[in-house]
Amino acid sequence: MLQRMRGLYLLPLMTLALLVVSLLQPLSADAGSLGKTHLFKTKHQASPNAGVGNLSYHGGPVMSGTARAYAIFWEPGGSHVSSTYNSLILQYFGDVGGSSLYHNNTQYKNSSGNYPSSSVLGGSWVDTAAYPSGTLSDAQVQGEVTHAKQVKGWTSSIDNVFFVFTAKGENICSGSSCSFTSFCAYHGYFGSNTQYAAMPYTGTNLSACGVSTSPNNDFDADSTNNVTSHEQMEAATDPHLNAWYDLVGYEIGDKCAWQFGSTNSQGGDVVWNGHAYEVQKEWDNARRACVLSGP
Repeated sequence: MLQRMRGLYLLPLMTLALLVVSLLQPLSADAGSLGKTHLFKTKHQASPNAGVGNLSYHGGPVMSGTARAYAIFWEPGGSHVSSTYNSLILQYFGDVGGSSLYHNNTQYKNSSGNYPSSSVLGGSWVDTAAYPSGTLSDAQVQGEVTHAKQVKGWTSSIDNVFFVFTAKGENICSGSSCSFTSFCAYHGYFGSNTQYAAMPYTGTNLSACGVSTSPNNDFDADSTNNVTSHEQMEAATDPHLNAWYDLVGYEIGDKCAWQFGSTNSQGGDVVWNGHAYEVQKEWDNARRACVLSGP
C-alpha cells in the first residue's frame, strides 16, 4: 500500500478524501495488498461500487498472450471435497480462456503493448500429504506451490499462475487476515516470478463465499469457480500488484465483487463451451462498468 501512495500530494482534494476513507478500512479488505498478496473480501465485507474511477496502469507486468493456470488440489487422506469438485474446477480452467469474460482482459496492456488474450490449463496435481497445521500460513501455501513445481516439473513464468485448492474445513491466514472471516481467496507472488493464488474450500462457509445459484448442482464447486475467476482475472492484469488498479488500489475483480448477471436457463450467468457457470462480473475500462463480456 505504501508503494501505491507515492504521488499522493498530487491528487485533487476530492480524490485525497476518498483515498483517506479507503485507507481507514481494515487491511483484510480487498482494497489493498498485504505484503505480496491481494485479498478478496467475503460477501459480508464487500461493498458495492467499490473503488474510484477506472483502472490505471502503473508500469508493472501483465500476463501477455496465453497464460497457463496450474491446479494444485491439496487433499490429505480423510479430508473432504464434493464428488465433482475437482472435475468442475478443471472444466472451468479448460473453458475460461476462450470466453468473452477473459477477452475483457485484452484492454489492459503492459508498457510494450502486450496484453492477456487467453488462458489454458497447464496441468493439475492432487497432493494427499497431510497439512502441516490446522490453519495454513501464507508461507505454507507458497511452500506447497514450490513442492508441486518440484514434483511435476512445472516452472515459474510471468504467464504461469499456480492455484492451491484446499479441502473443506482447512483455513488459511495471510498475516492477521484469515479465510471466511476476512477473505475468500487471494493472489500474489513470491520470488521473482512465481504467481499463485490461495483457494480455501468455499463450502466451508458458503454464507461468506458462496454463490446463490448452482448451475452444476454443486454449490461448493460453483462457488469456488466464481472465486477462482476473480483471482485469475486479477492475476492476469496485476500479477505483481503493480500494474492495473484504480486510485485506491482496487483491481479488476474488486470493483465488481459479488456482482452477477441474470440467471440463464441453465442456472448460471454465462455459458462457455456448452457449460454453465455462475461467475462475477469484471471491470471494463471502455464502458466504465462491470461486465461479463469485454470489448
